[in-house]
Amino acid sequence: MLSYWRSRRQRGRLPGRAEIDPRDFKRHLPTISLIDVRRDAPDGAPDYSLRLAGTGLYSVYGREITGKRLCDVYAAEAAAYWRGELDKIVESRSPGVGVHSLGWRGAPHLSLLWLRLPLARNGEEVDMILGYDVVVGAATDADRSGIRAA
Repeated sequence: MLSYWRSRRQRGRLPGRAEIDPRDFKRHLPTISLIDVRRDAPDGAPDYSLRLAGTGLYSVYGREITGKRLCDVYAAEAAAYWRGELDKIVESRSPGVGVHSLGWRGAPHLSLLWLRLPLARNGEEVDMILGYDVVVGAATDADRSGIRAA
C-alpha cells in the first residue's frame, strides 16, 4: 500500500482521493479505511471521522464503524491515541505506521498492524487519510489443523 501511495504522488505533492483507485488493490479492500479530516471545530483543531471502513474491520471492532467519529468508536484513552497519531500525519504530511494491541477487545494475543497515508485534494493540505490494517496473531487454517512447520 505504501508503494502504491508513493506511485500516486506527483512532483512531491500528496495524492488526493481522486488519484486512488480501489481496483488497484482489491485484495486489501476488506481492511481499508478512509478517514475524513474535519476542521470545523471553533479552535481549528482537526477532528476525524471514518468515511469508510472495510468489511474486514467489522470483526476487529465488533460493529460497523463507517460514519463514526473517533470518540464514537473508542474509549477515551484509545481515541486520544488515534487522535495523536492522526494529528502527526496531518501535520507532517507523511505516512504513519504502528502496532496497536487488541487487548481492549478481549484479544491480547492479537495486534493490529496499521498504516495511515495522507491524502490531499489540493496536493498540500491533508483532508483525508487512507488506512490499511492487518490483524497479526490470528489463527490460520494451518494452526487449527495441528500441522506446524518445524
